[in-house]
Formats: sequence, structure tokens, C-alpha cells
Amino acid sequence: MKRFLIIFFFLISINLIHPFSFAAEKAAKPMSPGWSFKGFFGTFDRASLQRGYQVYTEVCASCHSMKHLSYRNLSQPGGPEFSEDQVKIIASQFEVRDGPNDDGEMFDRPGRPSDNFVSPYANDKEATAANGGAYPPDMSVLVKARMGGADYIYSLLLGYEEPPEGISLDDGVYYNKYMAGNKIKMSNPLSEGIVEYADGTKATEEQMAKDVTTFLSWTAEPHLEERHKIGFRAIVYLIIITILVYFSMKKIWSRVESEI
Repeated sequence: MKRFLIIFFFLISINLIHPFSFAAEKAAKPMSPGWSFKGFFGTFDRASLQRGYQVYTEVCASCHSMKHLSYRNLSQPGGPEFSEDQVKIIASQFEVRDGPNDDGEMFDRPGRPSDNFVSPYANDKEATAANGGAYPPDMSVLVKARMGGADYIYSLLLGYEEPPEGISLDDGVYYNKYMAGNKIKMSNPLSEGIVEYADGTKATEEQMAKDVTTFLSWTAEPHLEERHKIGFRAIVYLIIITILVYFSMKKIWSRVESEI
């Protein structure tokens, strides 16, 4: 027993285990609803991307920024593919801080397609203070930044439950079975009907979670479809080269008489 305690405290001292790790529940394995963009020939569902942008705008954008994305990206090939006129209207709905002007003063103006997505907060400190000390991460590359990718984000959005018996939560903390440690400071952002889709699709929690995750997967890898096309062409090219080399070598060696 004494030897076990010595080993136990030694492992704690070198951070191989955490003294309270046995009390935390293990996060559940993320769900995988099936993504159109997965696989060698995967492509993004345009309708889902547009619905996902709507969910981000109406539900997520009040807390989470998207600073690496500009409004004009919404019209680029491989993305939601809004028209240029639609993008101009979308951008103009936001106020952008600009300047200085000729008088040396900053001023606000309507957004332009070339502007990056407007952040809901002036800086990280304000974002942290407004969310009870928990900084809401930027969503531009969130899918790539989280282990499990799209499956994890989708599952996390649908993983809110009442805590099991014996588990107590502090104020402002919620139970999520897919979160590491099962505790999260973000309240459940989705509820059925919270968004009214422009295309008439029923806005269930599952549908909204899938659509916004699809959109976030695109923002993290906006050139995914182009990479798939380049990869396919490269493989076809290598196959053709291999065949040509094979027959060329066969023809060359056919002139050499084999020694018996």
C-alpha cells in the first residue's frame, strides 16, 4: 500500500495523472451523421451551407467571431455561393469601424464585401467579461482546431442533458456528455424553431446542428473541393505516367536478348 501511494503521488507530481481525474466522467464518443464533404470525392451541400450561415448569423454570431472570413468569401466557388448582389446586401447590414478620415477621426460605415466578418466584441477582454469569464472561441477554423472535427462540433451542439445523479454544477455551468469533463459554460444555443429557414426546411435541433457544422467545416477548409479535384487529377496523371513508363521499359528490354 505504501509503495502504491508513493507511485501515485509521483505520477501526480510529473502531471501524468490528475488527482481529480477519477471523479470526472468520460466524454461520450462523438456522433457521425454522415457528411457530404467527407471522402475522396466529397463536396459541400450548397443548401446546407446557406442554412448554416443563417444559423451562425442568427444564433452564434452574437458571441462568436469569424475574423478570418470576409463577406465576399460567401460568393466564391465551393462555398455557399450567394450571388454578388446578395453578398452586398449581407455586408451592408453590418456597421464597420473605419478611418481615420481627413479630420483624423474614426467613423462607422456600412459593411462592404471586402470586409472581414464583424466581431460582436471590441476585443478579447470584453468577450471574456461578457461571457462569465469564458472566452467564446473564434469559429473561423474551429472545426480543424477541435479533435473530432465536424463530428465533435455536431455532437456537442446536441449533447446537452440534465446532469446524472451525484454530479453538481456551479451557476452558469451546463452538463454536456460530449464535452471533456462534461461541463461547459455555454448554454444550449439550439432549440426547435429558433430559426425560420428561408428555404422552408424544418428547423429541428438536429437539422440546425448539421447545417451550422457544415458551414463551419467550409470556413475551416474553403478550398476543400478544389483540393479534391487537384488530388483526383494528380492520381489520374500518375496512373497514366506509370502505364507509359511500364510499356516503355517493356519495349526497351524486349530488344535485349536474354542470356540462357
